[in-house]
Amino acid sequence: MIKINQFSFLINKWYKYYGRKNLPWQINKNIYTVWLSEIMLQQTKVITVIPYFKKFILYFPNITTLANASLNEVLYLWTGLGYYARARNLHKTAKIITLKYKGKFPTIFEEVINLPGIGRSTAGAILSLSDNQYYPILDGNVKRILTRCYAIEDFINTTKTENKLWEISKNLTPIYNSGKFNQAMMDLGSIVCTRIKPKCEMCPINIFCIAYINKTWERYPKKNIKKKILKKTIYFLLLQYNQYIWLEQQSKTGIWGGLFCFPKFNTQSDLEFWIKKYNIKYNLFKKLNIFHHKFSHFYLNIIPIQLKINIKINNINESQKGLWYNLIKPSLLGIPTPVNYFLQFLKKQF
Repeated sequence: MIKINQFSFLINKWYKYYGRKNLPWQINKNIYTVWLSEIMLQQTKVITVIPYFKKFILYFPNITTLANASLNEVLYLWTGLGYYARARNLHKTAKIITLKYKGKFPTIFEEVINLPGIGRSTAGAILSLSDNQYYPILDGNVKRILTRCYAIEDFINTTKTENKLWEISKNLTPIYNSGKFNQAMMDLGSIVCTRIKPKCEMCPINIFCIAYINKTWERYPKKNIKKKILKKTIYFLLLQYNQYIWLEQQSKTGIWGGLFCFPKFNTQSDLEFWIKKYNIKYNLFKKLNIFHHKFSHFYLNIIPIQLKINIKINNINESQKGLWYNLIKPSLLGIPTPVNYFLQFLKKQF
């Protein structure tokens, strides 16, 4: 049986010697840096987040500067980090805090959880890590530790399992030094109780862990049978006038919401029809190598077609906000990874 006081004692002792204490958002820590890092770390590894956080905090050192920035500037700094709804929600939240809370991040749980992009676990992490308030958390790392420790056989993505894990997390989280404990749990999951090849012999709580005792760590957490990952093919039109490339801003919903992208089509016939529709005269029509891009739920095969023109056209696709992107003097825009790849490819031609 797990002894709650001993559990938290061992976790905190491990953190004292092995936990991470010098991450960029832990230096001169405040509620703004904690909030920013927690949003960036959603479904993203620490090593990936670090350079993005450093650059972001230089541009936007506080909530006011973030709120006063344009969405394009925010998305530009987020380019490559993925899950762009996080950036849009971050910007939206900064504006709400500026107007509603006079630029001061709220410290009441009910107010924090109502902000865009912040759920129960993130709200708890923000308040416990920045203000040492007593709130349990349940991110992916904590879920993995608890399902293994308690050998929870139920599927992880069910309300029943979620409620059970929240109850366990609540019972294990100490009232005092909650922030330290929560950080230790996240670190333990990230460093020791990893998804594959966990370092069980190094775990401070392996004496409690049923999965360790039974050598069955790979069974937890139990996930529903994965659906077959779908494959989708689209066409990019790389419309080029000298060093200028035509880009269109996407609607605020979808995988690339608010970002700038090449005109995209489901088939080459659709692409060719678009060219005819706008009566575009070209001197080069070239199909480039296919680019493969993986999302969490599908594979995207991108077939790029480079189209060079001699006269810059200004009345293209009035239904979408577009611009001629200068490869030599680029604008600060949010651009998806595949689009940025082809922009760099085209830039090398000059």
